[in-house]
Amino acid sequence: MSILREKNRYIAYTTALDLSTSGRTYQEAKRRFGEAVNIFFEELEKMGTLDEVLQNLGWRKMQKQWQPPVVVSHESEIVRVPV
Repeated sequence: MSILREKNRYIAYTTALDLSTSGRTYQEAKRRFGEAVNIFFEELEKMGTLDEVLQNLGWRKMQKQWQPPVVVSHESEIVRVPV
């Protein structure tokens, strides 16, 4: 999970699930992210699409356990955009 600050909000995001949420504080964003992940998996289970969705997100099933994609790098880059 990455947590970014955008003005007066904190954004929690994970590429492994392509899932994000936000909060007014760092702690709130982190807590809400945990809740969102739980809801995400509960809904996939209910709909019977867990395997399909995880495969589409790049996860691999190994020895009856799902393994998320491996993060190779996480970098910040300054980009100048003309105004």
